[in-house]
Amino acid sequence: MSSRPIRDPRGPFIAEQIHDGDRYELSHGHPIYCAPAGKDHAGGNLIGARVLGTDPDVEWAGIDAGFSPEPGGLRAPDIAVGKVAKPPRDGQGWIPGAPPLAVEYAGVGQEEADLKQKIAELLTAGARWVWVVRLVGPRRVEVHAPNAAVRILTPGDRLEAPGVLRNPVPVEALFDARAADEAALRNLLQRHGYADLDAVRSEGQAEGQALAVLQLLEGRGLAVSPSQRERILGCRDNEQLRDWLLRAAVAADAAELFAGPQASKQI
Repeated sequence: MSSRPIRDPRGPFIAEQIHDGDRYELSHGHPIYCAPAGKDHAGGNLIGARVLGTDPDVEWAGIDAGFSPEPGGLRAPDIAVGKVAKPPRDGQGWIPGAPPLAVEYAGVGQEEADLKQKIAELLTAGARWVWVVRLVGPRRVEVHAPNAAVRILTPGDRLEAPGVLRNPVPVEALFDARAADEAALRNLLQRHGYADLDAVRSEGQAEGQALAVLQLLEGRGLAVSPSQRERILGCRDNEQLRDWLLRAAVAADAAELFAGPQASKQI
């Protein structure tokens, strides 16, 4: 988040004095004005949130969510990910502590001193990782973690957050819309029980072959019992279905599909 410090002589403040929608964060009671995001910055927030929020292990993610680790502190990462504590008053107020994973987009006008302070405060408050996506110069991501040297990852590398994210995140998926779409699609498919798009295609092929087996049997006037129909339609093994399709062309009855070496094959 692009920001510039504004020291208000009326301070210091506490987080409860900042209202939802105010463009201020707090560092040790001092207000920090957070300017509106530019095109790349705003687009990056949406792209990154699309990838991280769809990860099959993520229960919660948010953009610009306010976290207050102590009365005089209030920080709003561009993206926050992971299980977080509930606000103290029935969902009202700022979120205590810090998110397990915080993401910041650093674009034109970024105040480096403030960013450094924000990272330190988030890590101290309990964040396990802070990823800083650099939008100026070569695109890259800095990985900050407690008591660890900063790591720099570039396109082609993968970011990991064990215990928060199930899937590694390609660096480019945090700023490139096409890479983000691919990662988000994989995540959404996994939420519905598919490993990836190839698994969906394979299942579609299996369904088509199963229907072809039934149509061939019935087209030849052969009776198919309910249990045989269920077995054929339930099969997702393309090799098995191809074998049944060949047998259906010459079998004397539907039972012959399941006879021979393939009869004991698990479906």
